[in-house]
Amino acid sequence: MAFATHFRSLRPKFRPLPQLRHAHSSQFQPLVPPSPSSLGKPTAAKTYTRTRKWLRRVFYVSLTTGVVYGLDSQFYASSLTRTARTFSLGLLVAIDYKINFRPHPPLASSIAAVHARNAERLSDLLRHNGGLYLKMGQAIAMQSAILPPEFQHMFSRMFDDAPQNDWKEVEKVIREDFGKSPEEVFGVSFTGESGKGVMERKARASASVAQVHWARLQDGSEVAIKIQKREIVQQLAWDLWAFKVVTLIYSKMFDIPFYSLVPYISERLSLETDFVNEADNSENMAKLVAGEPRLRDRVYIPRVYRELSSKRVMTAEWVEGVRLWDKQAITRPWRGGWREGSPGCQGTPLDQPGSPTDHRPRAGKLKPERDHWRGQNNRGGLGLSVKEVMTTMVDLFSAQMFLWGYVHCDPHPGNIFIRRKPSGQPELVLIDHGLYIHMEPNFRHQYARFWKALMTFDNRTLGEIVKSWGVNNPDIFASATLMRPYSGGDLSTRRGIKGLSKSERAERSYEMQQAARKAIRDILGDETKWPQELIFIGRNLRIVQGNNQFLGSPVNRVKITGIWASRALIESPDLSLVEKVRNLGRHFVFRVFLFSTDVFFYFTKVRQFLRLGGGMEDDLEAQMQGMAKDMGVELNHEVFEG
Repeated sequence: MAFATHFRSLRPKFRPLPQLRHAHSSQFQPLVPPSPSSLGKPTAAKTYTRTRKWLRRVFYVSLTTGVVYGLDSQFYASSLTRTARTFSLGLLVAIDYKINFRPHPPLASSIAAVHARNAERLSDLLRHNGGLYLKMGQAIAMQSAILPPEFQHMFSRMFDDAPQNDWKEVEKVIREDFGKSPEEVFGVSFTGESGKGVMERKARASASVAQVHWARLQDGSEVAIKIQKREIVQQLAWDLWAFKVVTLIYSKMFDIPFYSLVPYISERLSLETDFVNEADNSENMAKLVAGEPRLRDRVYIPRVYRELSSKRVMTAEWVEGVRLWDKQAITRPWRGGWREGSPGCQGTPLDQPGSPTDHRPRAGKLKPERDHWRGQNNRGGLGLSVKEVMTTMVDLFSAQMFLWGYVHCDPHPGNIFIRRKPSGQPELVLIDHGLYIHMEPNFRHQYARFWKALMTFDNRTLGEIVKSWGVNNPDIFASATLMRPYSGGDLSTRRGIKGLSKSERAERSYEMQQAARKAIRDILGDETKWPQELIFIGRNLRIVQGNNQFLGSPVNRVKITGIWASRALIESPDLSLVEKVRNLGRHFVFRVFLFSTDVFFYFTKVRQFLRLGGGMEDDLEAQMQGMAKDMGVELNHEVFEG
């Protein structure tokens, strides 16, 4: 008992836990869903309908764009893509000028900066689109003196060689036009088969529309085969349509009546892609030259092989010669044989006796390199006078304008070869006959009278003629024709920009460019009367003037052209005998009057010889630049030198 009592005394004493009481706010209810009224307004579940709709739209647009792009590039030579690119850039440029063409542009440092960035945009477009766009760029380049300097610099790059097509594309064009392979059409072999001719797969030259391959036919004749790039036909209609639309928009936006000239320009550009037309032009010009005693022994037109030509393929005689831009090769001493001409020139065979380089091609090349006449160190040349070369050129194109009314409108140095005849005289070879214009007899006679009026300062006749052409400013038009300021012009308003502040210069620059736009409108005048042929005649005159200046102004171009104009009014078969007799008397008076131009010409020649100044063309160019600045135009002659 005592132990038990003691044990109980050792146990810890635990206090009872307090009893927990649970309070309920209400009486227990079973679990039930809440009532609709207690949940508020119902909301629809998220279905992402709008997102899915836009994703579908993006997908369909992307799919459609991809399909159109694939079909366009595969079957339409990217015509739609190129047109879309043209319109988008045209819109961008138009908006840029609409916002920033003002004395102080809000989004550019100056008007020159606006011109520079848009010139670069246009350059990228022309090069990226290629084909006929390059041809348009070259056409504009020859008239770009009316454009700001930034555009002149850009267009001067339009004459670089265009990339050439692969041989597979070339072969397709030949098969499509002739229904045969190149081997069958031209009788050539690419494997060295005996008795066959040979042909180079790699082009010797490539331009915007076509490329040229050298070949030797089975009979030994060497030919230049000009093959149109396959994509051109598919692109032509789209490109011309885009050209028309863009020109219409710009004509309306900038108030310059260009659009009326577009159909005529488009027709000329379209004919350049028709090699049957080019062959016709070539043969017609060959007949006209052969029938003119003053030119037949000085000018040569290569023969066309009609049986080996089609709408997109033209085969012509291969010509060995020196390009007009190679002045040193023209003038350096002749290293060839005595009484011997350059290869292929009037009785001189292509294969020169005793010259092994003329009989076998060099390593890796099929065509022989015939340059023995340059001498051992390759320092020789044709030994010709640039005066005789340039006289022949001015005679030829003057006869085309005033005597025949059949004018080659692309006489830049790349289309002219110079050869040496066995007599030591020059021979001019004219190629690329795609761009021609035809002058009706009445207009041709008017143009001849216009030139005579220019030379004799007959302002009454001058005014009558240009008024009938719809021109509002005879002096500006006369200056543009002569490539020198016409003395009837009023230059009293000339005002320089030296000494002006930056803000004043900006204002002056804007005024000058507005004056340029007005001058263009004055020249075009009544577009319904304006002879469209003048577009390309002016191009011809400008290139010939540039060629003369490049060669050092060796001839009095203005005088020679004027003499042909006066002489044509005597010799033209379209005039009556009475008119010819009357014009004969006027011609003698005219020749006496031209003596004054000779005085100025020989003065400049003496000054040039003494190294005291440039030639006659340099003086005229400087005068034109001065006059042009008064009209807001900065002439940059480098554009026309190649």
